[in-house]
Amino acid sequence: MRPRLRLALVVFAAIFVASAAAAEPIGSHFTLTPFGGYTIFDGNLRFNGQPLRDDLYAGGRLGYAFNGWLGFELAGGFTPTAEDVPGGADVDFTHASGNLMLTPFTGRYGGPFLFVGGGAARFKPAAGSDNLDQGLVEAGGGLNFWFTDAIGLRLEARNLTWVPKTSGDPKRNYQVLGGGITLALGARPRDSDGDGVPDRADKCPDTPIGAKVDANGCPLDSDGDGVYDGLDQCPDTPKGCTVDARGCPSDADGDGVCDGLDQCADTPRGAKVDAKGCPLDSDGDGVYDGLDQCPGTPKGCVVDSVGCPKDTDRDGVCDGLDKCPNTSPGLKVDQDGCPIEIIERETELLDTGMIRLQDVNFATAKSDLMPDSHPVLDVVGQVLVKWPELRIEIGGHTDARGSDAYNQKLSEARANAVLDYLMQKFPQLERAQFTVTGYGESRPVAPNTNDLNMAKNRRVEFVVLNKDVLRREVERRKLLKKDESAVPDTTQTK
Repeated sequence: MRPRLRLALVVFAAIFVASAAAAEPIGSHFTLTPFGGYTIFDGNLRFNGQPLRDDLYAGGRLGYAFNGWLGFELAGGFTPTAEDVPGGADVDFTHASGNLMLTPFTGRYGGPFLFVGGGAARFKPAAGSDNLDQGLVEAGGGLNFWFTDAIGLRLEARNLTWVPKTSGDPKRNYQVLGGGITLALGARPRDSDGDGVPDRADKCPDTPIGAKVDANGCPLDSDGDGVYDGLDQCPDTPKGCTVDARGCPSDADGDGVCDGLDQCADTPRGAKVDAKGCPLDSDGDGVYDGLDQCPGTPKGCVVDSVGCPKDTDRDGVCDGLDKCPNTSPGLKVDQDGCPIEIIERETELLDTGMIRLQDVNFATAKSDLMPDSHPVLDVVGQVLVKWPELRIEIGGHTDARGSDAYNQKLSEARANAVLDYLMQKFPQLERAQFTVTGYGESRPVAPNTNDLNMAKNRRVEFVVLNKDVLRREVERRKLLKKDESAVPDTTQTK
């Protein structure tokens, strides 16, 4: 192989492995390539008996790509050569051919191509002898590098084989090595990310498939949730909501207010919330609306876990509002939960200095309290709890049946039984407040002449020993009542 041919092949190989470019044209299109290079003539070729000098080549290529791997191309070129002897005559070499183009490996950055075809060539001397016309078989290959989807670099090695008209004449081979800038015409613009905006105009070339974009090819996010329109399955998410990968708001506590806007992120399931995601408690009982099974609970009531008022003594007034929380069952109470009988007994105490009970029942001839006596004594106990400064005598009384000694002993035992019950039921009472006396039948309130009168005589009396305390309280209440009833003086100015 001649030194010039070896040098040309080395240069071509170096260019072949050069860095790739950007993107090839897409779809069917035309190509136009101004081409320049170098022609190497067969060393055995003789024109007018003289060899020809290898020289520069200028030409062009016009092709049509049917798709990414198949096309057809017209090629032609011109080399101004001369006889390779001192004073040799100038000779112009031209050729033209049609070629089938194959691109076996298509890629974004271009790739190799092969071609084969046929055509004709002419050697035309500047003066003197006749032209030499030849039929040619052309074949070769090369590499395309695309800078954009419209402009690329073409490198080519082409072999032109002269096919003699007579079989006895030897074949001659010429090589054209070179390259040119290829222009792609009519190709579909490349859109690498499939967003409808060609790469050359796309300012956001890596848009995810399916995302909607603006005129610059950049993804749209109308609701500002970080998930692009087109991919966002919940496109109208309120600003500030935390969303999942689909663009739908997350609501960890399930209260209907999305995370990110929810200012009370751990709301119990089922609770009703306000616009900020915070639980509502309309009745202020500490149990949220939606979970509250008794939503109209009065303010101040103690409630259970489902928001229903507690009523420990079952008097109809809820705990928390009940000012007499230990009312005995069956007693009628006022709006404060206090038995009406307590008020009556306290009034009796203030008016008379004593409380007289004639419906405290004991076992016959015994000091054992009957259960039906407990509510009556509970009323007295609740009155006495309010008066810790009083000193009280508990006096037991009987009717006239039995001996004096027996009745005295029985009445004292029954008075002690009453005190024991009160101390047990009302531990806030102090035993030192009380004395116990058994009067027997010595102080009847009615003649023991019939059953009704004897029932009146069987009684327990709570007598105040320090009545001055009661008098002071009576006076205090009179003054309060007087102040409340006084007409305000509207003549005074502030």
